[in-house]
Amino acid sequence: MDLWHAIGEELGRCLGRRLALRAPRTLGGGCINRAFRVEDAASGEAFFVKLNQADRLDMFAAEAAGLEAILETGTLRAPRPLARGVAGDQAWLALEYLPFGHGGRGAMARLGEGLAAMHRATAARFGWHRDNTIGATPQPNPWTDDWPDFWREHRLGHQLALAARNGHGGELQRLGEAVMERVPALLAGHRPRPSLLHGDLWSGNQGVLEDGTPVIFDPAVYYGDREADLAMTELFGGFGAEFQAAYRAAWPLEPGYALRRTLYNLYHILNHLNLFGGGYLGQALAMCEQLLAATRG
Repeated sequence: MDLWHAIGEELGRCLGRRLALRAPRTLGGGCINRAFRVEDAASGEAFFVKLNQADRLDMFAAEAAGLEAILETGTLRAPRPLARGVAGDQAWLALEYLPFGHGGRGAMARLGEGLAAMHRATAARFGWHRDNTIGATPQPNPWTDDWPDFWREHRLGHQLALAARNGHGGELQRLGEAVMERVPALLAGHRPRPSLLHGDLWSGNQGVLEDGTPVIFDPAVYYGDREADLAMTELFGGFGAEFQAAYRAAWPLEPGYALRRTLYNLYHILNHLNLFGGGYLGQALAMCEQLLAATRG
């Protein structure tokens, strides 16, 4: 059966109506999956469909669960998961298609306020009910009572182990292990709530609808320190002063955030090292040195 015919049949079954999908239009912007906009020939309704190899279906299941968790908070807009499956050698995920515009004045402030509201959705412990991925990297989320333990073992330790397997030993492992030992000191006195996090909140994973409604997508959801989301918004830029001021007005940050920002963003730089190679090694080493110097001071 043709791939798009098979997707149309299963998507229609999930929606409770017959669909006949037109030829898809390729969309750009992703480095992990292939993305398409596809329409129903009869109604013209559009859908957003991602494709990857068949063995990545669980990655799509985790993404759908993350989007549903965000939507359940009633705070920020996210694309609604519609259906997923395997057709031939391809795993697929169909989402609500959201047409992005240029937003307008105040859109980023609304995103900051909405993110602060989403972070007020909390759990009893850190982690999540399932593992997922950060980009294409497996991300373990075991329920953990202690935040420093969670960050040390399931974020930094996990990425450092992957880096060692990828050939990044030596100085990175030496400095990384030293940082892991000092995570309790770096987080001393900081007692975050387990907030619902997007988990991968760089500027490429947010957009604005034509009416100015902010949208977040491609999550790597778990319950953790809300500052981990805020830290990533500053790592690669794109959010700006309006967003940052609105978030802080809705929920001010605690003293010491600047140092914790480096600790939390080290996870993402290590992940980029593991995904994209040695161009991120120098930045990872410099961040380790900065964190170690702070604990020596």
